Amino acid sequence: MKILIKGAGDLATGIAVRLFQCGHQIVMTEIEKPLTVRRMVAFSRAVYEEKAEVEGICGKHVYTLEEAEQAVSDGQIAVLVDPQAEIRKSYQPDVMIDAILAKKNLGTRMSDAPFVVGVGPGFTAGNDCHCVIETKRGHTLGSVIWKGSAIPNTGVPGNVGGYTVERLIRASAKGEMEAIVHIGDLVQEGQVVAYTGGKPVYAKMSGIVRGMLQDNVIVEENLKIGDIDARCERFHCFTVSDKARSIGGAALEAVTQFERIYQKFAVVVLAAGAGKRYGSNKLLANIQGRPLYEHMIEKLNALRAFPAYLVTGYEEIKTKAESAGVSAVDNQQPELGISYSLKLGLQACLKQHMEIQGVLFSVCDQPNLTLSTMLTLMRTAMLHPGRIVCSAHEGKPGNPVLWDRKFFGELLELEGDTGGRQILERRREQCILVEADAEELKDIDRKQDLAD
Repeated sequence: MKILIKGAGDLATGIAVRLFQCGHQIVMTEIEKPLTVRRMVAFSRAVYEEKAEVEGICGKHVYTLEEAEQAVSDGQIAVLVDPQAEIRKSYQPDVMIDAILAKKNLGTRMSDAPFVVGVGPGFTAGNDCHCVIETKRGHTLGSVIWKGSAIPNTGVPGNVGGYTVERLIRASAKGEMEAIVHIGDLVQEGQVVAYTGGKPVYAKMSGIVRGMLQDNVIVEENLKIGDIDARCERFHCFTVSDKARSIGGAALEAVTQFERIYQKFAVVVLAAGAGKRYGSNKLLANIQGRPLYEHMIEKLNALRAFPAYLVTGYEEIKTKAESAGVSAVDNQQPELGISYSLKLGLQACLKQHMEIQGVLFSVCDQPNLTLSTMLTLMRTAMLHPGRIVCSAHEGKPGNPVLWDRKFFGELLELEGDTGGRQILERRREQCILVEADAEELKDIDRKQDLAD
């Protein structure tokens, strides 16, 4: 897959190495003057050295999209100065990974690529990215989070060899950086290891210099400029760290799951009901500051990796859906029931995507349904082919439901207003329930539902 990684520091490089080794095409972006402490195991070094080799993989500094594509074609990782990752617009990656590690989101959005991964604190899965990778050392390091956020930044460095804050080398003053020792050197506590702004910087512990900024960069006072490791293993200074390798493994897991579901499933949203119980067209009702139907269209936009169809007879909704890249399927006979809408949507999908493995059917009146739950249904279906995957709360099935293609024939024979419920009742043993919050599965049938 074409993967764009924002950032090329040591943790981003750990991600790039794992993905590159599995055959993915990697382009990385950086700032003009990278401040990567563990620069000998970071592709960011290519920005000022033109090339950087990490564990036998070459990162090459490029300046244009054409040069990036040529580097990738030559079996290299392309690294270019592009702080805002503007290249994403022309490169059009399948996956974008924000690995800047700024402890906050500096502008990444789910619309930046079909699949967007946030690394570390500052991202929320289902909000500004599709999933988040945990970066804090400990039991959950390298976890892939599909709902929620990573552990907030504590400001305390992780424990390495029994040391935390002591292992960091920080600038004593603002100014130009001048290293006295080099990566891989052994130092003693109290030894001068660098000068910043002309003032000496002392080691706070004894050990091996695992990282040190390049000379001549301008640094701020107290900025991290180096790292000492008490374990004194020189090999560690020039290879991807355990932390970076773990985070890279998490990115590989997330990308592999996405690759397995990418365009393998479609989404059909039913939005043709007359709203009799509501008393008017509920889909146009103002919910949380905008029309009810817009909540679903926003989710479909974030799921643009999957063919999406919205079945409706309302012109306003059709127009809005199509402007968001969603195929509108016309239904002028809502009185024929939900089964009719379901069949229209499925038929339209199969006409364009005969080989689709499954279809996620959803309704348009669940404003609190999360993108995370929709993706979890797809990931579950990928792991359990041939099954019906149904959202549920405390064991009670609800919408949405993902149907494997083996059930398409039965769906196309449905009649009336009960939808796929009648199939679920006779296929219970083939159904997998995915737990969701009650509020997510709540639909708006009556005006009083808005106040409940």
